[in-house]
Amino acid sequence: MLLSRQAFATPLVICLCIFGISLIQFPRLQKLLTGKESASLEILEKEIKSENLRLNLLKQIPSFGYDNLIADWTYIDFLQYFGDDEVRSKTGYALSPEYFEVILERDPRFLEAYLTLSVSTSLYAGMPERSIAMMETGLKSLSPSVPKKSYYVWRYKGTDELLFLGNAQASQQSFVNAANWSSKFPDQESQNAAFISRKTAEFLSRNPDSKFARISTWAMVLNNNVDQRIQKRAISEIEALGGKVVQTPEGEQKIIFPSKD
Repeated sequence: MLLSRQAFATPLVICLCIFGISLIQFPRLQKLLTGKESASLEILEKEIKSENLRLNLLKQIPSFGYDNLIADWTYIDFLQYFGDDEVRSKTGYALSPEYFEVILERDPRFLEAYLTLSVSTSLYAGMPERSIAMMETGLKSLSPSVPKKSYYVWRYKGTDELLFLGNAQASQQSFVNAANWSSKFPDQESQNAAFISRKTAEFLSRNPDSKFARISTWAMVLNNNVDQRIQKRAISEIEALGGKVVQTPEGEQKIIFPSKD
C-alpha cells in the first residue's frame, strides 16, 4: 500500500515542481489582465521582462518525462499572450519566439505550433530567421507520417524563406520536400498539397524574383508592429526591394510598389 501511494505521489510532486514557475506567475497575470486598461507602458514592460525570465527558466529545467505537458502548458500561455491585442498594441510581439523555443524543444512534433510560429514570429514579431531556424531544427524530429500532415511544416518554411528572406532556392527545395512527403498519402488534402507544392517549386525554378509578394508581406509586418526596431527593419526591407514607404496626411503609412515586379 505504501509503495502504491509513493508511486502515485512521486510523479504528482514532480509535475507540481515543473509548473511551480508558471503558477507563481498566475496572480501577476490576473492582475495584468484585469488592470490592463490603466496599466502604464512601464508596468507592461516589467511584466514582459518577468515573463521572459520565466520562459528562460522553462527552457532549462528538467522535464522528468513531462515534455509534452510543458509544451501544452506553454502553448496555452502563448495563446493568451498573442491574443491580448490591447497589450500587444503597446508592447509588440517580441516574446513570440521565446514561447516557441520552449514548445518545440519539448515537443517538436506539435504540428499546430508550427503554423502559429510562422504567423506570430515571422509576420507579427518580424523575426523570420528565428522562425525558420526553429522549423529546421524541428524537422529533424519529423518524418512524412509522424505526425500526420507533417508536410505542412515544409510548406510554412518555404513560404517564410520566400516572402521574408527572398531565398527562392531554399524555398524551392522546401516545397519539393513538401511535395515528396505529401505525395505518399492518398487522401485528397495530401494530394492537393503535393500538387500545389510541386507547382510552386516549378514556378520558383523559372521565376525566382518575387519582389511584389515580399513587399506585400513586409508591409503587413510594418502595419502590425509597434516595435520601432522591427518597423525600421520592415521599411528597410521594403526599400531594398524597390518599394517606398510614405506618410499620408492622415498619419498612415502607405506603400508604393515599384513599377515592375
